[in-house]
Amino acid sequence: MFSDFHTHTDFSGDSDTPVSKQLDQAIKLGMKEICITDHHDHDVVVPGLGPIFELDIDSYLPFMNRIREEYLSRIKVNIGIELGLQLHIKEYLEDFVKNHTFDFIIGSSHFIDRKDPYYPEFFQGRTEKEAYCRYFEITLKRVKELDCFDVFGHLDYVVRYGPNKNEFYSLEEYRDLIDPILKTLIEKGKGLECNTGGYKYKLGHPNPSEEILSRYRELGGEILTIGSDAHTPEHLAYDFQRLKPVLQNCGFRYYTVYHERKPEFIPI
Repeated sequence: MFSDFHTHTDFSGDSDTPVSKQLDQAIKLGMKEICITDHHDHDVVVPGLGPIFELDIDSYLPFMNRIREEYLSRIKVNIGIELGLQLHIKEYLEDFVKNHTFDFIIGSSHFIDRKDPYYPEFFQGRTEKEAYCRYFEITLKRVKELDCFDVFGHLDYVVRYGPNKNEFYSLEEYRDLIDPILKTLIEKGKGLECNTGGYKYKLGHPNPSEEILSRYRELGGEILTIGSDAHTPEHLAYDFQRLKPVLQNCGFRYYTVYHERKPEFIPI
C-alpha cells in the first residue's frame, strides 16, 4: 500500500472529517505512514463562505503533534500542509514556512485571478482553452518565483472542473506551458504529485495525466509523491491499487515520501 501524502481533515474548510477518522482508516488499509496536508490559502475569500481556507495554524500544529504521539505505535503520522500559492503573498508564504515546522509542504494553484476553477465563474467569459491556458500561465509564474514548497500538487487540477473536463485536453495542446513548469520544478529540486483525485472526478486518469507524468520522468524528474486528496475516509488511498502499473509505465521505479522536508525514495 502506497503512503497517502495528500489528505484533509476538519482543519480544512472543505472537510468535516476528524483527524482520528483518517488515521483509523489508514491503519485499516494497511498503511505504514500517512501525511495530513490541510489547506492554507491565505488572503482568499470564497463568496458566501468567507476565508474558509485560512488554516488555524496555532491550533493545527499542537493538535497534530499530540495525535502523532497518540498513534505512534500504530502508524507514522507526518505533519504536512497544502499551501495555496499566490505571488502577491510571496513574503507572507516565505515567513510562514520559515516560522513553522512541517514534514511536507504541497504547493498548489487553487485560486487564479481570485477565482477557483472549482466554481463555474472561473470559466465564464472565456473558452475552455483560454481558461486552461490562464491556469497554466499563472502556475508557471508561481513555480518560477516561489520556493516555499516541496512538491507541486495536482498540476492539471483545472481540468477536473472544465466544461468538457479532459475530453479535448492533452499535453501536446498545452506543451508550451506545461514543459516549462516541469523543467522549473526539476531545476529547483521540487517534486511532482500523482493525485488520484482525477479518478474520483471521472477523468479516467490521475492529476496530472499519465502523459505529463511520463514527460516529467523523461525530463529527469524523480521526486514523485502519491496522494488521494481525500476529504473523507472512504476516499483515502482512492484507487491506489491502479497506480503500480501506471507509474511503472511512466518510467518510475520509486515513489517519494517526506520526513522533516527531506525526500525518501521507496520502491514501487
